[in-house]
Amino acid sequence: MTTADPTTSGRIAAIRRPLAGAVLAACLCGAALPAFANPATAATGTPEASVTGSAMPATLAKPVLPTAPASLDLSATQFVADAPAAAETTTGGRIQGVLKRALALLGTPYRWGGTTTAGFDCSGLVGYVFRTTLGIELPRVSRDMARQGERVDRTEMSPGDLVFFGRRGKVDHVGIYLGEGRFVHAPRTGRDVTVSSLEGGYWGGKFLQARRVAGI
Repeated sequence: MTTADPTTSGRIAAIRRPLAGAVLAACLCGAALPAFANPATAATGTPEASVTGSAMPATLAKPVLPTAPASLDLSATQFVADAPAAAETTTGGRIQGVLKRALALLGTPYRWGGTTTAGFDCSGLVGYVFRTTLGIELPRVSRDMARQGERVDRTEMSPGDLVFFGRRGKVDHVGIYLGEGRFVHAPRTGRDVTVSSLEGGYWGGKFLQARRVAGI
């Protein structure tokens, strides 16, 4: 039996101690690497899906920007459509609506008892214009219309007023005053809806009164 050289044993021990320390350190580092590579694992212990994969985490997804409410999507056609309705809330707008509707009917044939665009008599024309433009129902015949609203002096007539004509103080005809001494009406059989003058002539001599429609 031989006795170990104490010098040799000491050297081997000296080599083993740092080697064992290195191996232990390597094992500890290897165990720690996954935690540093994936913070979610270190915090929760659950692996997080790859950012480039199909299951993108919510915290890294591209934010969705809010869209404008549909109620604010007003097109130009809507503004155009709303304009006439807004204008008709004023007295001037309502009167202009009446005059435009009446003038649009120029050339419509006269028809006794007519109340539609197929043909009008004088009171049928006036009633149609006020009914379809402002929703105002007027009496069917001119003599009853002459009892409605407010009587206006001839020097104070305004566009939209009704003008009445007749003989011996009895009303038998009506038209809508346009201003500047003119009015639109359905004259008689064989004639179309037209514009005539109140200044002298046949209609000037038959003028009886003017009235302002209530509610206009």
